[in-house]
Amino acid sequence: MKRTNNDEVGRSISSTLREPSALRGRNVGRTAGRGSLIVLAALLGALMGGAVGSEGAGYGLGGALGAAAGLLAVWAERGLGRLGLGPAAGGAAGLIVGLLAALLLIGVAGAAVPAPSRPLGAVLAGLILAYLGAAAGAAQGRRLWKGPDGGSSAPGEPSRAKILDTSVIIDGRVADICEAGFLEGPLVLPQFVLKELQQIADSSDPLKRNRGRRGLDVLHRIQQMPDLDIQIVDTDFPRVREVDAKLVLLAKEMPAKVMTNDFNLNKVAELQGVRVLNINELANAVKPIVLPGEEMSVFVLKEGKEYGQGVGYLDDGTMVVVDHARDRIGSNVSVSVTSVLQTTAGRMIFTKLREESEPQRNGN
Repeated sequence: MKRTNNDEVGRSISSTLREPSALRGRNVGRTAGRGSLIVLAALLGALMGGAVGSEGAGYGLGGALGAAAGLLAVWAERGLGRLGLGPAAGGAAGLIVGLLAALLLIGVAGAAVPAPSRPLGAVLAGLILAYLGAAAGAAQGRRLWKGPDGGSSAPGEPSRAKILDTSVIIDGRVADICEAGFLEGPLVLPQFVLKELQQIADSSDPLKRNRGRRGLDVLHRIQQMPDLDIQIVDTDFPRVREVDAKLVLLAKEMPAKVMTNDFNLNKVAELQGVRVLNINELANAVKPIVLPGEEMSVFVLKEGKEYGQGVGYLDDGTMVVVDHARDRIGSNVSVSVTSVLQTTAGRMIFTKLREESEPQRNGN
């Protein structure tokens, strides 16, 4: 029954968030559509070539040109999908401006070109100016387009988009933070992250499989939050194999922040100028402050590293080391805080039994 629930969650996320398993069927349809376009373009080119030429060469040349035009259209469609809306719109506008500039140039300076060379000159001027216009427009569109939420940020204004990586999804605490209302702005889920999560959920290793299914449950939970803006991006970097490197490149391109609890990704992203929201750092920041001399109750769970020490944990996972509590393992004790040590891995609280501090406090 548990597996059935996980499968239902996976299907729900696949249909709503376009999970990679659902993308396989969609990619097959997209490939078939591209192939049909190329074949149709070749047939139309052959018919046009046959209408112009009287021999079979006309059909062959027209078909080849039509197929080439279809391939060019498919290449342009794939390129536009990777560019994003801003650069694509800017490139289209620049292309139109370039073609208009070419027509103006031909109309003004066409008379100075010898008649036999005018068609070739017109084509050359159109290609060059159209390319320059498209390149300039795409660069301008990329500069103005600042993220998936469709808004353009002012210079120096931080982006509100946040990219989720696989580790933070599997960890699950991001869903609690979203539910509490502490996250604003769009949450971005790259397709390559969803693909990695699907591979983990389909792993033959039971531990990895459970982690992957936990990630699917977390995504399903986030999906049910009506006030949360979740957006899928198809942007990928085929030449880059590591998911962490893709996350950094995507964050720099959008731009956006990266949400993670991966220490190595955190350091790599910061070195490349990408802002990181680390869930572990947030958890450490919201832990209650404990000062030396405060008293608390802790359950001694096991023996410490030093002789006579006992170790317990607070509800938030903070380790508490209790001096001379080795014989109190398995029981609750009242302790007094002596010092607090903050490390990159978390916080440790050093204490001693309260009955040991009472004589010192009374001056005995």
